[in-house]
Amino acid sequence: MSQQYEIQEPPFEIEESDLKLPRYEPEKFANKDDESGDDGRKRKRALLIFGLVVLIGAAAGVFYWLHARQFEETDDAQVNGYLSPIGTRIDGTVIKVYVHDNQTVKAGDPLVDLDPSDNQVALDQALAQLTQARGLLSSGRPDIPIIKVRNASNIVSARSEVAGAEAGVATAERDRDRAAAQVVQQQAANAKAQSDLKRYSQLVQKQEISKAEFDRYTSNAKQQAAGLAAAQSALLAAKRTIDQRKAQLTQAQSKLQESRETALPLLLVRRAAVQQEMGSVKAAEAKVEGARLNLQYTKIVAPVAGIVMKRSAQVGARVQAGQQLLTIAQIGDLWVTANFKETQLLHMRPGQRATIHVDALDRDFNGSVEAIGGSTGSVASVLPPENATGNYVKVVQRIPVRIKLDRGQDGLNRLRPGMSVEPEVRVGN
Repeated sequence: MSQQYEIQEPPFEIEESDLKLPRYEPEKFANKDDESGDDGRKRKRALLIFGLVVLIGAAAGVFYWLHARQFEETDDAQVNGYLSPIGTRIDGTVIKVYVHDNQTVKAGDPLVDLDPSDNQVALDQALAQLTQARGLLSSGRPDIPIIKVRNASNIVSARSEVAGAEAGVATAERDRDRAAAQVVQQQAANAKAQSDLKRYSQLVQKQEISKAEFDRYTSNAKQQAAGLAAAQSALLAAKRTIDQRKAQLTQAQSKLQESRETALPLLLVRRAAVQQEMGSVKAAEAKVEGARLNLQYTKIVAPVAGIVMKRSAQVGARVQAGQQLLTIAQIGDLWVTANFKETQLLHMRPGQRATIHVDALDRDFNGSVEAIGGSTGSVASVLPPENATGNYVKVVQRIPVRIKLDRGQDGLNRLRPGMSVEPEVRVGN
């Protein structure tokens, strides 16, 4: 069955004005073309500006890349300098302090005075001991030539005694020989006298000779016997004299031997005594020098120029040897320690120029690389890392680089140790 549709009228009415076409107005369309042309030119100008910006950015990037290849920089850096701790070498009491914190001093300026009374007394005592030691040395030193002369004289005297004793023995032996000859001669005379007395005794019994003649032979025999006894006694005395002379000779020879053997030891003993006295003099001189130095140490002066800091010395305080009284920062010899990453050191060498920007002064200084550190900061720390545990994590390490500041630059006197800086080292040509 076919379906029928009904045509309904629209719910609104179409007016005549709605069916009219719009009027063509050339002026209006001409203005719209001009406006669209302005928009195009603006777009072109914007695109041109964008292109220029991109080109400038690319050029800046290339320039920065070329610059970065020639320079290495870091902000992990600071100014360093020597800090000289000033202490006392002796015990003492502070009687005067000449400086205060942040005061500038020159080398040789007075810093602190200690009470010198005890050290002056020690110096006077040492000088007295030195005078005494020198007096002993002066009195003992001439003994050496005296001992030499004495030893030579003793030897000569002993030789003379030996010679005299030998001469005495020879004389005694000659006297003995003479006495022996007298004994022989007297024995012969006595034998003849005794023989004559015996013969004449027989004759007197026969009354062949007179009594008086016999008495003469008897007396002669007695005289010869007595002479023989005297000669024998003289011979015995001569022998005893020889023994005495020989004993004297032995004694003289012993004395000569003793003089020869004791001469050198006596000289050596005296020399040793003099050497000991000389050692005493040197010890006394050293003691005097030590006392004089201790007296000088009571006046503490600045060994270097710089700025005083950490002053702890106070008048009346008792200080011990080695105690620190203050510190001097040597601002005249400063350098920069820059902790560069190990990846930045590929082309870095000593002698390369550097520019150092100081934050506190907001200005740059010139310098040059002086040395590259011998190890990383972690290795040189008190507790270096232990990577043998198996939990190793690779971290880029830093190595200290010492940068020397050029001398004669304006403003160097305003730098202080510890200031933060940003060095830039030129590593390329």
